Amino acid sequence: MRTHKIIGIMSGTSLDGVDIVFTHLTKQSSNKWDFKIVSAETIHFSEIILNALHEATTLNGSQLMNLDHDLGVFFAKCVNEFISKNKIDKNDIDAIASHGQTIFHQPAKGYTTQIGNPAVIAVKTGIPTIGDFRTKDVLYGGQGAPLVPIGDQYLFSEIAEGFLNIGGFTNISFKQNGHVKAYDVCPGNLPLNKLVRSKGLEYDKNGDIARSGEINYFLLDLLNSLPFYTEEGPKSLGTEWLEQHFYPLLKFDKDIENNLATVVEHLADKIANELNKHDLKSVLVTGGGAKNAFLMERLKRYYKGELIQVDKTIIDFKEALIFALLGALFLEDEPNCLASVTGASKDVCGGVIHHP
Repeated sequence: MRTHKIIGIMSGTSLDGVDIVFTHLTKQSSNKWDFKIVSAETIHFSEIILNALHEATTLNGSQLMNLDHDLGVFFAKCVNEFISKNKIDKNDIDAIASHGQTIFHQPAKGYTTQIGNPAVIAVKTGIPTIGDFRTKDVLYGGQGAPLVPIGDQYLFSEIAEGFLNIGGFTNISFKQNGHVKAYDVCPGNLPLNKLVRSKGLEYDKNGDIARSGEINYFLLDLLNSLPFYTEEGPKSLGTEWLEQHFYPLLKFDKDIENNLATVVEHLADKIANELNKHDLKSVLVTGGGAKNAFLMERLKRYYKGELIQVDKTIIDFKEALIFALLGALFLEDEPNCLASVTGASKDVCGGVIHHP
């Protein structure tokens, strides 16, 4: 049994920081891996980069390429500081696996774009870096998302029947007739964070502000009626969908508490509908949304099964851990994107490796 020692980097659409994990991953069988998290840390974006990321979709080509480079430099700096702080021997690291920051995601048009140049990370850290995990799947007709479900099955299948991750967007994964199924269900933290930014906050801690509001049932009906929810999976969401379809229904300058309460109710309803539809008796919950107590309360009201919450390290770092696993699968030359999940014409081994 060979062990891969990999640093996983995850930078999600909610922009709450860069999650970094150093993990040892050991293959036990064709679909079972053991893992040990050696070190894990979240590093917040600098204000300059955070502001640039918020405006990234409006940048021209030259500006976006500059940001791609600068974000790669920032990721590399984070990794170097992480290695130094945790006294990790660079020679003990097989590779870095970096998700990058998704800026455009248009699988129907044949492309998906993550910035944070992995070649820059490789050169600045001196460690082989694997990036661009989604493109090959998209080229084979897949959604390029979600990528986490293979890790749910390979690392956590003994814990729950299904897996729910509430990050910037919300996705679920589960096994159906022996095949892994997964798709994006609805937004997650992105609209909640955008609403509270008008109050000068980065997020609504514990959902306390949402709890103080009242549900706007007219708005709730509008949100629940969005066409995306009538589509069958595989399907995925991007920030473009929020800008075009979701955000125009909200008010970001007033009624913040009521808007938050309504969006939380919408998320709980849509998530529970999908979990109940597939008759999942237990679901492991991770991502930032798992720490939103009010959202969890509303979800428990509608979901018929058991919400399984694990320790804080797994909640916070599961996606970074799983991207490290995707890197290990890449090094093994094994599929890390499942056609049953993404809708591609075949399983693929996604990613591109850059050597320093």
